[in-house]
Amino acid sequence: MNKNNILTNKLRNDKWWISPLLVLLGLLSFIIYSTWAAWQGEYFWWSAGNEGFGGYLSPFYSPTVFIDSTKPGIPPIDHALLGLWPKWLSWLPGQSPAWLILIFPLSFRFTCYYYRKAYYRAFAWSPPACSIQPVKGIPSKVTGKEYKGETGLLIFQNIHRYAMYFAIIFIFILSYDAYISFFNNGNFGIGVGSIILLINPILLGCYVFGCHSLRHLVGGNFDCYSCSLYRNQVSHNSWKIVTMLNRRHQLFAWLSLIWVGFADVYVRLVSMGIINDLNTWEL
Repeated sequence: MNKNNILTNKLRNDKWWISPLLVLLGLLSFIIYSTWAAWQGEYFWWSAGNEGFGGYLSPFYSPTVFIDSTKPGIPPIDHALLGLWPKWLSWLPGQSPAWLILIFPLSFRFTCYYYRKAYYRAFAWSPPACSIQPVKGIPSKVTGKEYKGETGLLIFQNIHRYAMYFAIIFIFILSYDAYISFFNNGNFGIGVGSIILLINPILLGCYVFGCHSLRHLVGGNFDCYSCSLYRNQVSHNSWKIVTMLNRRHQLFAWLSLIWVGFADVYVRLVSMGIINDLNTWEL
């Protein structure tokens, strides 16, 4: 490889900048909306009636730790894990329960191997694309700095392997939310919101169970899968499933991100009365 080619970026004659630009716009849009939505602390619940089991709960607010009963569009108090909003948390913006739980799924996404590549390229241009500076050992024309990889403060990215366990827990929590969305006032039914909330944990599961850390966890400790033991075979089968999802990790990362935002938008609009949910309970 000619060093001069690297320095002059002649290895790429295509429009390589389109991909990091789209990633920049996509991630920035989600960051802005999710921050705004989390700040509201209201209109994250909808139910066709005021009593009984069931309703739609935004995934941004699940599980709901505390509830401020003075706000509109909130679930009944029995949906709060710890009851009414305490005074010692009055400093949180909007007194929103979203701030208490979003740190867990966001820590998993932020340290995800795919998202690291995405936002390093889109936000820091480090490097902006393959065969485009900065290259390790060569100063960048954009930042004037040398690419050094994940060193220094970026060592915190190692929490990804631990955040993965919280992400798996959230799959079960959101699956329960999908289950209760098929009930209203204790009556079984189907609504557009039910389908949206059902798809959400499915996409999230495809993303989380295709995680690189999980792939290593289920199959990274064996040098030989065919060396007899049943445990090895079980691990190999699990590894193949995770590998199948891992090949589409980027796709599921984006689909699950877009869908969780869409689910919050839908529940919010229905809760505010801006749109009507098509369902079997109100027929």
